[in-house]
Amino acid sequence: MNKLALVTGATSGIGAAFARRLATDGHDLVVVGRRTDRLEAFAQAHPEVKVRALTADLATAAGIDAVAGVLAGEPVDLLINNAGVAHYMPLADLPTDQASELVSVKVLAPTMLTRAAVPGMLERGAGTIINVAGMIAFAGPAPHEQMPRRAVYGGSLAYLVAMSQTLSAELEGTGVGVQVVCPGVVATEFHEVQGLDLSAVPRMSADDVVTASLRGLEMGETVVAPGVEDASLLDAVFRADLAAFGAQSPELATRYR
Repeated sequence: MNKLALVTGATSGIGAAFARRLATDGHDLVVVGRRTDRLEAFAQAHPEVKVRALTADLATAAGIDAVAGVLAGEPVDLLINNAGVAHYMPLADLPTDQASELVSVKVLAPTMLTRAAVPGMLERGAGTIINVAGMIAFAGPAPHEQMPRRAVYGGSLAYLVAMSQTLSAELEGTGVGVQVVCPGVVATEFHEVQGLDLSAVPRMSADDVVTASLRGLEMGETVVAPGVEDASLLDAVFRADLAAFGAQSPELATRYR
């Protein structure tokens, strides 16, 4: 019996690359997205495995509930929270509906879908959750002139990193694994939807992102940065985080007195 994977945002880009790779590897699939035609075309292109197309908008409560119902009721072995929206702009310029959509898709949906999947995975003693974030999660300290401001987008990706790391620790020893994959700029439709022309910018392929993620699972990495050659840089970030956390005191720091 094939393992069952559920991929959100499966109609293009990284999500489509994950779905193709998993089908090739023999996974049955539930592919989730907003474009029914693309989901059905993918299912028809992969008759070698069972593919179910689930049209759902994860910016809505109904969409989240529909996908969560599958995760809670079926033995999904692998959940890939990939769906995203590219609302790149400063907070003051971000329309309220787009702010709500971004937080729903990149924060609320991964949280609730993971919450739906974990109990069954724990009961079975096996399962994997992959959250797709991005290197912008680490860009918060960048000065204004270094990169465009995109506070809500960056904050949502940073949430996925922190949530994934903490959940991985919570589930240690249960047989359920958690990963967050943080690519840089990837050659997909994602930026075109935003009206950004990045054709002149060196970009990683979506297939390479998938390769890094799956290899990262084999290596036991919780945070996978496909384009960072020196992994010690990430280790240094995480050590600094823990050092700051561990250095807190109930006494007011001298610099504030």
